[in-house]
Amino acid sequence: MSNKKTIQTPDAPAAIGTYSQAVRVENTVYLSGQIGLDPISMQMADGIEAQIHRVFQNLRSVTYAAGGSMDDVVKLNIYLTDLVHFAKVNEVMATYFHQPFPARAAVGVASLPRNALVEADGVMYLQS
Repeated sequence: MSNKKTIQTPDAPAAIGTYSQAVRVENTVYLSGQIGLDPISMQMADGIEAQIHRVFQNLRSVTYAAGGSMDDVVKLNIYLTDLVHFAKVNEVMATYFHQPFPARAAVGVASLPRNALVEADGVMYLQS
């Protein structure tokens, strides 16, 4: 018997492939990568700042669907097609997360799905 539970919400973009928006195993939730897609129109947000906000809004929706919040995220990975946008990620991230901030990695990548400029995934720990 598996203790693995998939998390799905219409408030974040539907999976574009063979994966779940998140998977919960006991008190740990693994959040799949989110790009700047609007969950209703499935269109990419315009520009880097709008995409960063949409990425964090999508992640927030999945954390809520899993029974938590952004405050429960303990690890975050951010992928950027141009690391020049790293300062903007920090600026926007500060509006979605509070201290203590999650552990984080930022990685420069050649490309992302749907020509996104930014993607983020993470791990969330729930107390119960």
